[in-house]
Amino acid sequence: MKTARHWKHDEKVAGRVVCYLCPHECVIAEGKAGRCLGRKNIGGELVAASYGEIVSIAVDPIEKKPLYHFLPGSEILSVATYGCNLRCPFCQNAEISQQVTPSRHVEPDELLALAKRHGAPSVAYTYNEPCIWFEYLMDAGKLMQGSGIRNVLVTNGMLDPEPLAELLPLVAAMNIDLKSIRPEFYRDYVQGDLDTVLNTIRTAAKACHVELTNLLIPGRNDSPAEIAELVDFVASLGRETVLHLSRYFPRHEETEPPTLTEKLVEAAAIARKKLDYVYLGNVTLGTVPDRDTFCPKCRNRLVERSGHAGRIVGIKDGKCSNCGRKADFILV
Repeated sequence: MKTARHWKHDEKVAGRVVCYLCPHECVIAEGKAGRCLGRKNIGGELVAASYGEIVSIAVDPIEKKPLYHFLPGSEILSVATYGCNLRCPFCQNAEISQQVTPSRHVEPDELLALAKRHGAPSVAYTYNEPCIWFEYLMDAGKLMQGSGIRNVLVTNGMLDPEPLAELLPLVAAMNIDLKSIRPEFYRDYVQGDLDTVLNTIRTAAKACHVELTNLLIPGRNDSPAEIAELVDFVASLGRETVLHLSRYFPRHEETEPPTLTEKLVEAAAIARKKLDYVYLGNVTLGTVPDRDTFCPKCRNRLVERSGHAGRIVGIKDGKCSNCGRKADFILV
């Protein structure tokens, strides 16, 4: 364990601490953990209880994050700890996000050695909410960056502005969940804060490569009006912003039937009126013909994908091989 950052002693009650990592600002009594489970009050000091505690590690195709426009076709070392600062009833990884899970301790230098051993050009902090692992991200991130390995976050965006500003210089790419554009969805359904997420997206988009994911849940966030409003926000970042529309399946506490593929196709049609790159996720292969990336100018195929594997086929010297338009990718 390591002393946490972004907290203060509670002025009202001796021994309590207040965490300022995310908008929940948990007030934590002695011996208790914050709602994220990764930060704990021990002896009146806030410690990063999950520091270095890894519950899952794998080498994935980068497209699985999903990141379609960042080092396409490469592999990425993916690591996770336990805990999360949201309470999504549909969580796909509730086994590690909603409870303290058995783990093994891996120091940042050990993680760096592992990344080098696998020859991974990037490392993803993913599967649970990585930002609650803030101190480990800072330490491991500096080592990775210093060795030429890119840091990637797959995050819900629930991070306060000050720690976000500290973290962003170490981050090369992010996939951020934008679960809904309605404040009440965040407040009442997943117990989060939309304004914080939108601030994270806007700020990160100016600092690193950002792709967004929206999980469409039947009856919750899939109306055409809500999708159009969400797309308006995404488009405000630029037409080239990548949006992944993902199919929901019942997991954890949510029992609604899976999203109809037709609903995703309908949502994609709305999004493509204002965005150049819209992809559908969690759908059966072969049902959606445009998983590949095409040049917005001439429709030349730039990257083709099969499953989670990507292959560059129409980019030369960073440009479309047909019309010469600059490709909206991070390639090196």
